[in-house]
Amino acid sequence: MKGRIVIDFYLDRGSGVSTYLQLVHQVKQALRLGTLRPGDQLPTAKEVVERLAINPNTVLKAYRELEREGLVIGRPGMGTFVERSIGGAGLADHARLRRSLMSWIGQAREAGLDQDDLHALFGAAVTDSFREESA
Repeated sequence: MKGRIVIDFYLDRGSGVSTYLQLVHQVKQALRLGTLRPGDQLPTAKEVVERLAINPNTVLKAYRELEREGLVIGRPGMGTFVERSIGGAGLADHARLRRSLMSWIGQAREAGLDQDDLHALFGAAVTDSFREESA
């Protein structure tokens, strides 16, 4: 049984985050958002290497980390498949919040903020919010 392949990896070479961790984070984000579900197949190492021009060992390291965490399972001769989802607040069901966030991002871009600015601003706001909540 072959699962559907539903993730398209990308790299931010200027982020300072190692390539294998970017792949791990993208899989985890897709699991949280419901884009990836149990049974789905991850792209083969060869496909990722061809698309991103990275070392095959980097892809294998990311997949091994995900397997170690129990999120995926490698099936020899078949591929790597999602084993379980990441529990959480059901992010996939929060369409209204996503629309609000997309609107906010649009306003920020119109104000001249770039992606790095948005990450910094959003990250600081999230940190401040949780800090205030725990105070």
